[in-house]
Amino acid sequence: MDDLIPRLLLYLAPMYFANSSALVFGGGRTKLDLGRTFLDGKPLFGQGKTLRGFVAGVTAGTTASFLLASAFPIQITLITADALGYVSFGFLVSTGAVVGDLIKSFFKRRAGVEQGKDLFLVDQLDFIAGGILFGLAYYTPTLAEIGVIAIATVIVHRASNFVAFKFSLKKVPW
Repeated sequence: MDDLIPRLLLYLAPMYFANSSALVFGGGRTKLDLGRTFLDGKPLFGQGKTLRGFVAGVTAGTTASFLLASAFPIQITLITADALGYVSFGFLVSTGAVVGDLIKSFFKRRAGVEQGKDLFLVDQLDFIAGGILFGLAYYTPTLAEIGVIAIATVIVHRASNFVAFKFSLKKVPW
């Protein structure tokens, strides 16, 4: 139990960096759905999902895992056997975090939910769900860990989005 907090921080850091960097460094003209629509005539993902955001998210999360593996070579063994494994883990969970957000956007468009409209819990936990799924090859969190992750993520997500809103990085405070 003594290693729970460091383990969860090392586990979550690449996902959190990926999710926030997609927002901060995203934008651009190239939409991930290339302006295409689904069978229902609605956009696949929406205007806010761009190639630049996707690449920025995966790159930032992977870079964070490299830096963490360099700074904490002993502690990363709480997640993987070695630094290379942790960087690979970081790439997978970063990709999963961004893909989890895309899947959520796809379903929000199908449901007719406008871009920027909050779906409580879904909008806070989508990237974590994707990251967990993609990272299962390296680390399987316990149900208790998933509970802690979910509660912490809802709190951190709401607070960080409010800050991003105050700095005009987001149009809405959620």
